[in-house]
Amino acid sequence: MADAILPILTIESTCDETAAAVISDDGAVMGQCIATQEALHEQFRGVVPEVAARAHLERILPVIDTAIRQAKVSPDDLTAIAVADRPGLAGSLLVGVVAGKTLAIAWQKPLVSLNHLHAHLYACQLSNESSVYPCVGLIVSGGHTSLYYCTSPLDLEYLGGTIDDAAGEAFDKVGAMLSLGFPGGPEVSKLAAKGKRDAYAFPRSMIHEKHFDFSFSGLKTAVRYAITGPGQQDFSKLRIDDQIKADVCASFETAVVDVLLSKCRRALKQYKCKQLIIGGGVAANRYLRQQFENAAKQDQFALTIAPPDLCTDNAVMGAIALEKIRRGDFASFDLDITPGLQRGF
Repeated sequence: MADAILPILTIESTCDETAAAVISDDGAVMGQCIATQEALHEQFRGVVPEVAARAHLERILPVIDTAIRQAKVSPDDLTAIAVADRPGLAGSLLVGVVAGKTLAIAWQKPLVSLNHLHAHLYACQLSNESSVYPCVGLIVSGGHTSLYYCTSPLDLEYLGGTIDDAAGEAFDKVGAMLSLGFPGGPEVSKLAAKGKRDAYAFPRSMIHEKHFDFSFSGLKTAVRYAITGPGQQDFSKLRIDDQIKADVCASFETAVVDVLLSKCRRALKQYKCKQLIIGGGVAANRYLRQQFENAAKQDQFALTIAPPDLCTDNAVMGAIALEKIRRGDFASFDLDITPGLQRGF
């Protein structure tokens, strides 16, 4: 294939955001659209897979059409159709993959499969003029907390990840315990800014272990005991002072970031690497960004955190498909989804 690549269409539907973007061959965004589902899932205080899949089904074609219209391109102008096939919710992934395959067949375009996690890290490259590779890459999101050693956008060595709750999931569950609304993570962070970070001695699970796995389930349980006591389950009847809520949130947030930072520092040292990149929804957390920026100055490593608008799920990070196209790495039309928590890649 020639060096010049026409625009690509990227599709994202791994969880509860329906998104599409048209990306030029230099990574510039020509058009994009994101349809959020927060209002649909708020009453359940969490994402309901069946509700998410139906919402994707209703929105996927209008979202794609909007992105293409913004870009002022026609299907003939596109090089390929790229779609995330892993990881995520089964029904949500299926809607995006079927849409991508259908359009690729109808428009006679090649298909590119995307790893949603690798795309989150690629958002860091999109915001950086120089190459961020080789680097240690941290993905911290609602479903995953994963650490990689990356020699290129597509060559990643999996170092470790969550063995239970992801960091973002723990944030949301703590928010639910404190009746902070949905999604709870951003609300926890807002309250944390007003609290005492050493008010509660919450655990830093596996912080001293030599491996790079993460566990936040015990931390979540410790928060529950701190606000209800052992054996209590009904959070709706709790009446907690606002300052106590803030102190709980601050102590919890600090414990999470301490673990993430410790593991990343160890990985940078072990792999003799001087570059760290961070992507995923929790990467938008202000305290996390501050602590990692302070560590980068102290330890003298280069740090790139994805811009806040590219931390949460979006189709722009699907620009990683350009890297696969340059390698001639296309998917067949029998592409299937790989849902669920993904470890090892």
